[in-house]
Amino acid sequence: MSKPHVQFNSGIGYWLRLVLPFLIAIAACVPAMLMRVESGTHPDPVSGLLAYGLAIVAAAFVLGWIGEAAELDLSGGLAVGILALVAILPEYVVSIYFSYAAGTDPNMVESATANLTGANRLVQGFGWPIVALIAYFSIRAVKSRKAGNKKKFGIELESDSRADIGFLIFGSIVIMLVPAVGSMHLLVGVLLVVIYCVYLWRISGSSRDEPELEGTAAYVGALPKIPRIIFNLVMLAISASVIFLSAHPFGDSLMLAGDSLHIDKYILVQWLAPIASEAPEFTLAFLFAARGKEAAALAILISSKLNQWTLLAGSMPIAYVIGGGANAALPVGARGAEELWLTSAQTLLGVAILLTLRWGFTSSILMLGLFLVSVIPDTTWRNTLGAIHLLIALWYFYVNRKLIIPTLKAPFSKPKA
Repeated sequence: MSKPHVQFNSGIGYWLRLVLPFLIAIAACVPAMLMRVESGTHPDPVSGLLAYGLAIVAAAFVLGWIGEAAELDLSGGLAVGILALVAILPEYVVSIYFSYAAGTDPNMVESATANLTGANRLVQGFGWPIVALIAYFSIRAVKSRKAGNKKKFGIELESDSRADIGFLIFGSIVIMLVPAVGSMHLLVGVLLVVIYCVYLWRISGSSRDEPELEGTAAYVGALPKIPRIIFNLVMLAISASVIFLSAHPFGDSLMLAGDSLHIDKYILVQWLAPIASEAPEFTLAFLFAARGKEAAALAILISSKLNQWTLLAGSMPIAYVIGGGANAALPVGARGAEELWLTSAQTLLGVAILLTLRWGFTSSILMLGLFLVSVIPDTTWRNTLGAIHLLIALWYFYVNRKLIIPTLKAPFSKPKA
């Protein structure tokens, strides 16, 4: 097992570097928790949005730090999956809250799909390309090119990552049924959750490179094993409690702030909430890319995408039914159907490119450009933009057609030991 760059010692400097970031993060959660305790008060929507949003971001950073350190105590492949799952816990809580509330409040229906599509498109359309571009323009890469290295740039994924891509294809096929029928049935949700559980079981036996911890996570990782596990569990309990307590008021403040600021509530839910909850994960991935670990960074974001596209999406109709929703099917509406269609097409484009297990400069520019276009508030041409994604994806599938069958078989093959 690899050792963290930081070594445990009893000096005051070590403990300050370990504890101070967590204390700052917890302090950032205090205003929101005070608002939550004072249940009789109703804060201004914008103030509530800022306070609860800051608490979720701070708690998410805590989850990111302990999630990285927890890799030392988990098997390689499972560690990547757990790290991605922990990192996007805030996204789960917010989306599931909207889905649960939609069971009794039809006004929340669109918000559930808005948060799901925004989070997924942000991870793939922004996160994947930026990781590659950071790696391409990093000091290490620039020096390599100046030294005469003529090798074409590209992030090379491990062969076992083919299983992740296969699971993404299966998840996309299932979700593409949703815009076709106009609702996300409970059975669709169960099937997506099953796909994720099979994925988690599949990667639990795979071998990945041992983690090389950086920053705050390195100080956590330097703790002896038992104190480290106890510390991680305590921080997990605190951060998870903050996120769960903040999800409901954050969602309500988000909706009310839209009216107060005269901004389309759908846009706020689709982009502002995911940006807040994805910030720690992106920070981790971008730091990895800048430090020459771009393959690990991309693997984390691919796993995050898979988590959201299967477990998160599948949990939504389940939460809707538990919340009192009728017909065992979460309705998506016309706008939600268009956004899900576009997000599904974007997913297929990403996996079609990744069939080669290589993510290059050109594909990054393509994906980022299409993402920026999709962020434009005008919704009149969502179906056309989805068709553009799908046509480009079909071309990549044709070019990489020899790799389709191996990719579809990968989820059912024995992982690399």
